[in-house]
This record gives sequence, C-alpha cells and structure tokens, in this order.
Amino acid sequence: MDDNIFEKLKILADAAKYDVSCVSSGVDRKNNKVGSIGNASASGICHTWSSDGRCISLLKILLTNDCIYDCMYCMNRATNNVKRATFTPEEVAELTIEFYRRNYIEGLFLSSAVNISPNHTMENIYKTLLLLRTKYNFGGYVHVKVIPGADPEIIRRAGFLADRMSVNIELPTRESLHLLAPQKKAERLLLPMNQIKSETQINQEERKKYKNAKTFVPGGQSTQLIIGATNDPDSTILNLSQSLYDKVNMKRVFFSAYIPVISSPNLPALSTAPPLKREHRLYQADWLMRFYKFKSDELFTETERNLDLEFDPKLTWAFRNIDRFPIEVNKASYDDLLRIPGFGVLTAERIVKERKGALLSYDSLKKMRTALNRAKYFITVNGKYYGGVGVDPEYIKSDIRQKEIQEQLNLFQLL
Repeated sequence: MDDNIFEKLKILADAAKYDVSCVSSGVDRKNNKVGSIGNASASGICHTWSSDGRCISLLKILLTNDCIYDCMYCMNRATNNVKRATFTPEEVAELTIEFYRRNYIEGLFLSSAVNISPNHTMENIYKTLLLLRTKYNFGGYVHVKVIPGADPEIIRRAGFLADRMSVNIELPTRESLHLLAPQKKAERLLLPMNQIKSETQINQEERKKYKNAKTFVPGGQSTQLIIGATNDPDSTILNLSQSLYDKVNMKRVFFSAYIPVISSPNLPALSTAPPLKREHRLYQADWLMRFYKFKSDELFTETERNLDLEFDPKLTWAFRNIDRFPIEVNKASYDDLLRIPGFGVLTAERIVKERKGALLSYDSLKKMRTALNRAKYFITVNGKYYGGVGVDPEYIKSDIRQKEIQEQLNLFQLL
C-alpha cells in the first residue's frame, strides 16, 4: 500500500470511530452479475469487535476530516488542531476492493466531515459509490452518510447505489444545536430525512409496476444522537427517537456516549467518564419502543425524566405500574405478555401458541426455557403466584439486588 494512502487510512479510520450508526441488517442485495464481487446478504457480512466492544463489520472510514464546521463536541471541528486528510473517490473505492479481496471486510461504511461545501462532499461520496458499483462491479453492502444541505438530486442518485443512508442529528434539541453547533439547523438536518422517506415510498410503488426498477436505499435510514454532551434528559432523547420512527420511518436510532475530547465551558470536563450505562439503558428503551410496542412517554413520569441506571426500563416501568400485575399467563393477551419483565417476543409467541393445546404450568414454562428469574414476580400460573411474599416493588428490588450480589460472589469463588 502506498505510504500516502496508508497515512490517510490511519487518520481517517481513527476519525470515524466516533460514529456508531453503522449496521447491515435489513439488506439482501442480490449479486447475480457475472464477474462481479461482494455480497450484501446478512450471512455474507462478517463482524469484528473494537477494543471498546462495538461491532465493526465494515471498512469504516471518513472521506475527509477536513471540516468547514466548528461543532464544539466534534474532534474534527475546524478550529481543532488535528492532522487533516482527504481521500479521493478512487482511493476509497480501491481500498474497499483491496480489503475485500484480502477477506478483511464485506462492505463499506463511508462517513465524512463537510469539506469545502455540502455539495462538494456529497458529490464525492456519490462518485465513490458509482466507482464501486460500475467500475469494480462491487455488490457488497455500502452505508453512506448524507450531507445536509447537499443538492437533493445528488442524494437521490446516491440512494440508488447505497444499501443504507444516515443523517446524523447528533443533538436532540434546537437549543443544544445552537449551543454546540450553531452552524447547523434542525430544519436542515430533517430535510434529507424526509427526502429519503419520500423517495423510498415512490420507489416502492415503482417496483410494484416495473420488475426491473432499481431499489432506493433498501436498508432504510438511520441516525445518531450523542449522549451526555448536553443536559438534555432521556425523555427528550427518546421522544425525538419516537418521532423519527413515526414520521420519517427511521430504521434505527443509535446512541453514542459522549467521550470528552475537547475542553470547553459548554462541554463536560475532560475528566468526565463517558455515560456508558446511560447509553445502554437508552438502547434498552429503544428496543422496547421498536419491538415491544412501548411509547416513549410511557417510560417516564412528570418528575422522573431520566431512565433508572440500576434497573432496566421494562422493569422500572413495571414497578411504576405495579397495579397491572400479576398477569395470568394462561389468559393474558400477546401485548400484555410483552409487558412482563423477563418475557421476550419469542417467549410471548410461544406461550400464546402452546396454551392453545393445554393450560400451561410453571414447570411447563421452565421446560420452554422461559426466563422466570424476573418474570415470576409479575405473573400467576393457573392462579398461583411464585414470586415470594407478594407483588411489592420494594420487596422485588431487594430480592433482585440480593441475588445479583450472590451471583457476583459465586463468580469470584470460581476465579
């Protein structure tokens, strides 16, 4: 590899680590061309793990870190003294192919700072995609960032070559943007999101009429929110997520715990630890919203606007709504089963299916490998309660804490 390219790769791969919004789910790009390479089917995507535990399945780089914006939270802001580098579209395409041929990757995640102008940057992203798909016949998964403010036509053309696109909001309110990223406007960030939604809907109708119509962004769109750079509560963050899921058909909202890298009176001190536990709780709450039919406002009260760091969001919701429990598993609806702590989607589906033949017993739930260690506090089986002294939040919390302590002691004894 050319020394100049290698130096760029070190700079721009490292600069991309702060962007967590890359996944490959929901894509099944067929690759039937003779002589083409790569495949974007779920089984063809290989995953590696970074040192901080994040899943990295693609060649993940920035096109450039030379940015015209001066967002306070960003390592690549214009006034920050860091090494700058910029790939050409040809260099990114060649790197992707060479990494693929060496079996290092199955696809590309291409983000970018805004260099010269939004149009200039988005045009180079589009040229990279065009080279990969046409010159190199690359059929692998490609996720690219959309640059707000770029010409909608460039975004549209790129959408027919990409598998997934994302527009990072980064901060959840206009006030936060004004404080830390005054050059960015919320309305400008939402425009390409609405365009992707609209283009996807039009494309779906075209594909019903024309068998060979190209697919527009088959993996949908995603975004990222930074957690902890501002004082916005979890309720504000999840309300925004809910709105994006409902209004622009967002496929996924990612949360990134802010890592203090820049000293500023408007940012947490450099000694502040990233709020990783809070990030984890937000992902759990997001999971409830996407798969368990929860709404964001159900997870909070007027006085409690942040998620509980000790107990997961579903358990916390159950404590606050203890009057709804215990639930009889042989009579509960599917939706009610989903609300029981410890029960997942597959468990709820299996219970509904199995009880059609005969009433379920506690032993039969065990044989089904149902996670009863928490669920037992919130259910009855044939009218019998197995949770101990009663459905009392304080008792349940105490019992869970004691069992977690015991598990930790047992683990230490094994070491």
